[in-house]
Amino acid sequence: MLSDNKQGQHTPQGQAPAHQLPQIAEARNPGMELDMDWVRSVQANTSAIERRCASLPGRRSVKKAHQAAWLLKAISMIDLTTLSGDDTAGRVRRLVAKAAQPVRPDLLDQLDMTGLTTGAVCVYHDMIEPARATMDQLGVNLPIAVVSTGFPAGLSPFHLRVEEIRESVKAGATEIDIVISRRHVLTGDWQALYDEMRTFRDACGDAHVKAILATGELGSLRNVARASLVCMMAGADFIKTSTGKESVNATLPVSLVMIRAIRDYFDRTGYRVGYKPAGGISKAKDSITYLALIKEELGDDWLSPHLFRFGASSLLGDIERQLEHHLTGHYSAGHRHPIG
Repeated sequence: MLSDNKQGQHTPQGQAPAHQLPQIAEARNPGMELDMDWVRSVQANTSAIERRCASLPGRRSVKKAHQAAWLLKAISMIDLTTLSGDDTAGRVRRLVAKAAQPVRPDLLDQLDMTGLTTGAVCVYHDMIEPARATMDQLGVNLPIAVVSTGFPAGLSPFHLRVEEIRESVKAGATEIDIVISRRHVLTGDWQALYDEMRTFRDACGDAHVKAILATGELGSLRNVARASLVCMMAGADFIKTSTGKESVNATLPVSLVMIRAIRDYFDRTGYRVGYKPAGGISKAKDSITYLALIKEELGDDWLSPHLFRFGASSLLGDIERQLEHHLTGHYSAGHRHPIG
């Protein structure tokens, strides 16, 4: 399943995708019965995966206007995030304001860009109210993604994790980022993982659910591939690498494994599942590398906030800085591009 193939397809050189690329209107992934034969057949060729990923940054570089277009596209796919123990309502209000106006207006005017926002804001449950109130005040309506189910470890009592989802949806969350129980993956209890994910999906109702795998704690790329597949079988709308709290978060090898699991699931079922790398993606050049990987492996359909998001906080500031360099030829100080 995860051999080194399909290289070189859909290269990002040339005309970059426009920010106005239409989002895909289609049915959510309903999930399916757990297919253990399919799960057990999944393998990961680690050397081929690492070789493929090592070649990508050098082979896929874009310059000048094309680079600016890719960076604007990346902004539209950011879940602008604050998940700190010292979060306050004021910080969240500033975060929402930045999500609604992610780049200084003078820069956007020079780039002939209007209507640009981030893909969503991502906060804790207690910050839903100030996030929603700020959106109402600004006249914007961005998705509010909320971490849940005992984030980040996922070790609180199961009934409380399920109730946490319901409370966040009731409070206005439109997307729920859940964490799976890593022990189910590490012990190979795929039925338990499937049942857990299915229950979480049902508790979300109309809110879309992103399954955080915490890939840095799963032990192997094969486990990452199998966990990705099981979560999609259970109805995940997105699969996500990390909480951002692990020692190892999003990496290109893990991303390739998860993306190819998404591709296989689509080939088998016809349902598109989204992908969200999170944690450790802070440089503009890295965002372009991830978008190139998506374009090559999944195609243009996934280059939409509907199916791809970055979980990030500092990434936006570096992208804005690079856009200013594109327009002026000079790098500005980072403090001129605050996130909140």
